Amino acid sequence: MAVGGPPVLVVTRLDDATADEVITELNRRRVPVVRLDPGDFPSEVTLSGTFDGIGPGGTLATATRTLDLGNIRSVYWRRPTPYSADLAMDGQTSRWTVEEARYGLGGVLAALPGAHYINHPWRNRDAEYKPAQLAAAARFGFTVPPTLITNDPERAREFIAEHGPVIYKPLRETDYADDTGRALTVWIDDVTPDQIDDRIRSTAHLFQQRVSKVADIRLAVVGDHMTSVRIDGSPGVDWRRHYDSLTYTPVVVPDEVAKGVRAYLDSFGLVFGAFDFALDHHGRWPWYECNPNGQWAWFPDHITAPITTALADHLQHREGTP
Repeated sequence: MAVGGPPVLVVTRLDDATADEVITELNRRRVPVVRLDPGDFPSEVTLSGTFDGIGPGGTLATATRTLDLGNIRSVYWRRPTPYSADLAMDGQTSRWTVEEARYGLGGVLAALPGAHYINHPWRNRDAEYKPAQLAAAARFGFTVPPTLITNDPERAREFIAEHGPVIYKPLRETDYADDTGRALTVWIDDVTPDQIDDRIRSTAHLFQQRVSKVADIRLAVVGDHMTSVRIDGSPGVDWRRHYDSLTYTPVVVPDEVAKGVRAYLDSFGLVFGAFDFALDHHGRWPWYECNPNGQWAWFPDHITAPITTALADHLQHREGTP
């Protein structure tokens, strides 16, 4: 029997395996789903948002669907492509049109009346700042490795000498490509004082004492549901570089960690978070970071299934929405 009712809006790019898992589950439940990539605006998307004394309304039309902006059940905000402009435009005009799209279409999508967001895009944005993450982690009782954010090469060398071994990690996973357009990744890696030179002055860099660990932990949280996985087999500091070597074992979340992550998510207004911890030789979970929009679909089915179910439950039933 069809469920029907207001649709779930999934905001993401076409090649998003994580969103695909949730969409498949919602389709299985016969919950209406509309997939939208704001990067397709305005070439393939037409916006007619209205505002009056009643509140927001209007329509959003894609090539195949027309969406009533005043009648959306919930929003799963994943990973849309960046806003773009006509390639024929000059640089200044292009920048202007992209910002108008961001604040126009983006503003409408962030103001849908009565919709339950996982997560609201502005809450995702706020929670992506690593300095804010580190400050919140310390506030909620997590063990935070000594960390320095600097553009001063001398201070960086001093920190590495004092706290070594030290790793470098990017402050944000920003899209990056070479001259041919091939996507590049800035990995987490070990760093030594002799690698530091005046190029450090060009921007901010994050350096952190490397944790002595026996394994890594990925903890996916959806509301009160927690799926925690021990990750073994990585020969380096960044396990994302060694998927073929990894093994995954579900583990129980310690009570103090569960309490801390709930407080952390509440402080940022998040429903979902993908937390990364180390597992040290004493069984403790030192803090790495929390990605408010982290991946989890590469895990084996018996691990991804509970996460998929929890997200679909929230999106279908708008859990946590008054």
